Amino acid sequence: MSLSTEQQIEQQKKQQKKQQIELKIQKGIRRFEDDLVKCIQSALDQKIYGNLEESQFRNVLRVAETTDSAEVVKNFLRYQMGRDDKWGKGKDSLAEKIINDIDRLIQDSKDIATKANATEPEKYKDIHIELIRRYLGYGSRYLRYKKSLNKSSK
Repeated sequence: MSLSTEQQIEQQKKQQKKQQIELKIQKGIRRFEDDLVKCIQSALDQKIYGNLEESQFRNVLRVAETTDSAEVVKNFLRYQMGRDDKWGKGKDSLAEKIINDIDRLIQDSKDIATKANATEPEKYKDIHIELIRRYLGYGSRYLRYKKSLNKSSK
């Protein structure tokens, strides 16, 4: 059963539209990268936390990379806070700041999806988890930098 020429053309148009939407989404995400970097660096510079190891931060990043759920990432951070003080405690903790930033990124995700004309209702969730992954990735790099400063100042 082969498709008619008109059906093939229609499928090509749909595919092109999907590709255009994906390109707009990627462009929208890139527009937020500076904000993501500044936000996580500020959190690591200003919030209260203990002797957080790079590996512990990378574990949170791994969780984000293996799930499509922001709630799973937040749950893991709360679990880490409950284990010890390395992520801090209470509203001024690093973990709480990251959780609040994850929640704030929901609106950024919806804005990117809207500007890209991504009408699929769950598309913003894909954008949201991508923003979270990048945010945490930048945080992991910055923590490495901060740790190297501490070692060299000793």
